Amino acid sequence: MSRVAKNPITLPKGVDVMINNELISVKGPKGAMEFPMNPNVEVSQDEGVVRLGPANGNAKHWAMAGTVRALINNMVTGVSAGFERKLELVGVGYRAQAQGKTLNLTLGLSHPVEYPVPEGITIETPSQTEVVVKGIDKQQVGQVAAEIRSFRPPEPYKGKGVRYANEQIIRKEAKKK
Repeated sequence: MSRVAKNPITLPKGVDVMINNELISVKGPKGAMEFPMNPNVEVSQDEGVVRLGPANGNAKHWAMAGTVRALINNMVTGVSAGFERKLELVGVGYRAQAQGKTLNLTLGLSHPVEYPVPEGITIETPSQTEVVVKGIDKQQVGQVAAEIRSFRPPEPYKGKGVRYANEQIIRKEAKKK
């Protein structure tokens, strides 16, 4: 039985949750998000607290209630505080520059990489070797960061490449004669 679903979601100030039969919408200072309602999960709201549970008490529906609770909690966090992922570029000549809706990357390839920034995401470059991906949708922020990292993932011998800010790269020892 899921214990995640039993925790209520406390709504911060400025966040409104609207519950329909087929849609849950969350509005906050940073934006608005919607999520299709699952028929096996019952959602109720009272005085700044959202509670979830299975629609008919079935044990398998508790698991879905926990999943829906996590998704709604991520939407509430996204529209109130937002999400961000930081990336670091490690390597000689590796640079990043944000220009409008395009991220220009120089990653030691024979050509510069131009990444078009999707709608709902903002990318900042505080320095030439740092990239900050921000947005209200946790899944979309993580996906964009993973796509940028996939252009040149960190290699295990010198550690060069695009890595997450808190990522630990396990280094291999070079071949010996």
